[in-house]
Amino acid sequence: MSATPSDPGPSRSRSWWGWGYADAHPGDAECVAMGALLPGTRPHPLPIPQVADLAIGRPAVTPPASLAHLVGADPDVRAAHAMGKAYRDVIRALRGRPGRIPDLVARPTDDQEVADLLDWAGEQGVAVVPFGGGSSVVGGVEYRGDTHRAVLSLDLTSMDRVLEIDAAGRSARIQAGALGPVLEGQLRPHGLTLRHFPQSFEFSTLGGWLATRAGGHYATGRTHIDDFVQSMNVVTPAGVSTSWRLPASGAGPSPDRLFLGSEGALGVITEAWMRLQERPRHKASTSVAFAEFHEALDAVRAIAQSDLAPANCRLLDSGEALLSGASHDGSAVLVLGFESATAPVDDRLGAALAMAHAHGGRGGTATTDRATTADSAVGHWRSAFLRMPYLRDGLARMGAVVETFETAATWDRIPGLIDAVRTEVGAAAVKATGHPATINCRLTHVYPDGAAPYFTVAVAGRPGEEIEVWDDIKAVAGDVLHRHRATITHHHAVGRDHRASYDLQRPEPFAKVLRAAKEALDPHHILNPGVLVD
Repeated sequence: MSATPSDPGPSRSRSWWGWGYADAHPGDAECVAMGALLPGTRPHPLPIPQVADLAIGRPAVTPPASLAHLVGADPDVRAAHAMGKAYRDVIRALRGRPGRIPDLVARPTDDQEVADLLDWAGEQGVAVVPFGGGSSVVGGVEYRGDTHRAVLSLDLTSMDRVLEIDAAGRSARIQAGALGPVLEGQLRPHGLTLRHFPQSFEFSTLGGWLATRAGGHYATGRTHIDDFVQSMNVVTPAGVSTSWRLPASGAGPSPDRLFLGSEGALGVITEAWMRLQERPRHKASTSVAFAEFHEALDAVRAIAQSDLAPANCRLLDSGEALLSGASHDGSAVLVLGFESATAPVDDRLGAALAMAHAHGGRGGTATTDRATTADSAVGHWRSAFLRMPYLRDGLARMGAVVETFETAATWDRIPGLIDAVRTEVGAAAVKATGHPATINCRLTHVYPDGAAPYFTVAVAGRPGEEIEVWDDIKAVAGDVLHRHRATITHHHAVGRDHRASYDLQRPEPFAKVLRAAKEALDPHHILNPGVLVD
């Protein structure tokens, strides 16, 4: 059966320079209040940047008449497609230095138009950067360099339909340009959900999730988009790759695995068959406080190694708990949540609570979904989680360096890794700025064999040199992760910002395979140059 798009509701304007919606950013007074919490920040916020103040030249190329209806060169649109939403992107926009602005933005509506655009770009030496919602925080949607004649941003969001639903097999064929709310809006009338809700859900697409191997909100079980893929359709300069739709297969290496995480360097993902789930009808959540962080780590490991499979098992250290309003007494806080489409989950939550209490946790009451809002810690955390990127942008306007990085490692390495990050990254921040830094940690995803720590760094920057400060701090962070055999990224992709660390993590024989695949599929080297391989 087919599905039709639902009414998206009133349109809100996206911010071209910062996260999310333009009307959701903190005002000047809130920026000043936040800046007062970090000694050394500016007395007044930097002004909100205007596209009119950017030096946007004429496009270096003109598309042929056959493609002209797909391509635009409006300065506002080009500026909005110049970068992602990392801290360094926000600062560059605030300082009026957004980098290489694409010459053109194309919005194809089907596979043939994507193929035609790639053919033209290959003939003309035009770099093509696939673009979904533009929420990349690792430099994944911008062009850096000068070896191409021009840059085309390939915006897939006009390809946003749920094309087909197999209710018996609980799966759907979905176009890659569907933003999270658009996708879920088309599945909701059928009682189904993809159940993939990253923090960027409103501002990212299915194709972006697939191209970056994105992680969702859920802490255990199916956490990465990889787990939901049945088959994929990818348009490359060398032809179209369409894998068979199968529940499982042992027929050689999976073709889908080649393109999952390929970040647009090997082809343009245009649609995929995705495994769905029934929408949950039973929910329960609560929070547990811990006086000692190491006891909380033991509790989380025990829960992760049980068969309880919580939907949320997010551990906040004392700083993160304070920042989100989940705790004000120096406690670490474990946020637990369970859900099911078929049966009540109260017993599972109760069992997880018992395990947490056995490891020194206190508080927490098993609640049904009608009572979840009674747990203020859960509510405060959820609100802070969605609001945090906007607050980061407000602090950036105050000259603060505020950024995050995430990783994953096995349980035996987690305690030492977290301690090393706090110590060494904190020292690097002081060296770079002369000011003490706030470094908070939370576990976003947990597995039987390890976990994914997510770090937030906040410190007053050097005026006009905020990017250099962050690059210095990030280099130290990357070195710490590498020494502890922790991945450079758990769910934010490699992009251009993580390339140096990715090159160290990736086995050289696989690097040779990746370079060969790039040469075979993209012989003109036009697809997202500089991502993953050169």
